[in-house]
Amino acid sequence: MRISDRARSTLAWVSSPRPRTVGRVRLTVPRLRWRPLGGILGPAKSDAGQSLAALAFSAVTSVVAGLTLASQEENFRTLPGLLLFIPAAIGLRGNVFGPLGSRLSTTIQMGTFSWTWRRDSILGQNLIAVLVNTLAASLGISLVAEVLALFLRTAGVAPIGFADFVVAGVLGGVLASVVVLGFTLVLALAAVRLDLDLDNVVAPMVTAASDLITLPALVISLGLVRRGNSTILTATALTILTIVLSLWLHRSGLTMARRIVAESLPVLLVAGSLSLLAGVAIEASEDRFSWVLLVLLPGYLGSAGALGGILANRLSTKVHLGLVDFSFWPSAAARSDMAFIAALATPIFALLACIAHATATVANQESPGLLLLLAVAVTGGLAATVFVLAVAYFGTLATVRFGLDPDNTGIPLVTATLDVVGALSLVAAVILWRVA
Repeated sequence: MRISDRARSTLAWVSSPRPRTVGRVRLTVPRLRWRPLGGILGPAKSDAGQSLAALAFSAVTSVVAGLTLASQEENFRTLPGLLLFIPAAIGLRGNVFGPLGSRLSTTIQMGTFSWTWRRDSILGQNLIAVLVNTLAASLGISLVAEVLALFLRTAGVAPIGFADFVVAGVLGGVLASVVVLGFTLVLALAAVRLDLDLDNVVAPMVTAASDLITLPALVISLGLVRRGNSTILTATALTILTIVLSLWLHRSGLTMARRIVAESLPVLLVAGSLSLLAGVAIEASEDRFSWVLLVLLPGYLGSAGALGGILANRLSTKVHLGLVDFSFWPSAAARSDMAFIAALATPIFALLACIAHATATVANQESPGLLLLLAVAVTGGLAATVFVLAVAYFGTLATVRFGLDPDNTGIPLVTATLDVVGALSLVAAVILWRVA
């Protein structure tokens, strides 16, 4: 597989020794690079800086999603079943556009990427696949959400119906996807122009965009929920559109787009279903989630998923470039990336707790205190991070062994399991530290 000139020169710069002459004897002296904390913060200073900056940006912007979530407490009461839909709605954006960024990163580093908008080009087929994945996965998750919502029927209150979930999920998803797609393409352009490594920034930055856009888009779509026949007609039109586009792609000659959808869609549906289970855990523990914890929740889940996404993206690119060999015990290159992710976790989850506490203070809302929030966020976050390291590595290993493209499946696999484990770890941390 061909390696681009940039990738080749980067590898040579890292690994090649520097000759030095002493008298008549020519010695070889290794190049020295500053490796923060002995290398625990990543293969190079630039990697750590790019990832920390992107994760910090994601943590800060998660406040918007948290405030939006906290402001919808009344809707959660009047629209039973809506809260369980939140992790899946946020996660789906990242699961669709995170892999898009990963695929673009791989083609950039392999030297095959170009800004060609033709339908049969690499970029064009990626865009078509993203549209079909968004519509089909949103429709499938809406169906699963309705089934799960029926089990949450309490005190004779009926959950919102399938048509309501379709309108909220598909219409809200399309609205959010337009913005997140534009953001992802701008990020790819910036990576090329500024010489950034997309693997280090795409997962947290797409998470940030998803947090900023998905919940407001979902709130907008709620204006068409429980509107009788108009809701049913809107849901029907969206369902027909999804089926027609899916059949068109199946009959087209766009082999790359078809492969992306064929490999991604099953994982997206499984990921969405597991995210709905995370929503069930959150809805079942709704009485434990105060205003400040609702503000913390999107950033907490998003940051944990972004950490796993960074690892999955880095491993995926190294697979394509032939830089990592997979075995049951991680190689030195894989262990370096895993240590990189572990070192990023504590400061990011601590930052999230500080942001949530500061937001509660400014909004004059009750908070259990900064120290307790720090304990909850860091304890639960580290537990989730340990889990996500294993999922990202062994998920990529399994993907490669089955002959699939890890760019298509890495981030959804991480997010699928992380949403459930992340939600449970946060609830467990709340119980452990007795935060009401």
